[in-house]
Amino acid sequence: MIDFSAPLAGMAAAEQSLNKVAANIANVGGSAAGDSVDLSAEAVAMLEAKNDFRANANVVHAEDDVFRSLLKMVG
Repeated sequence: MIDFSAPLAGMAAAEQSLNKVAANIANVGGSAAGDSVDLSAEAVAMLEAKNDFRANANVVHAEDDVFRSLLKMVG
């Protein structure tokens, strides 16, 4: 069986990063601490999280394709 633990852990880490960015953006203007949020840095962090998630999803897809190919060869 294929071990998807590494890419799934990467996807979970990307999700946590995205949730942190969302929380930071939601706090803009809501408090004194929110006034110091750098929106450009948050946008970059959001894009990094999206790209990390996509890369790990592509790994899962590639592993699935390899496994399907092997099953076709065997069976």
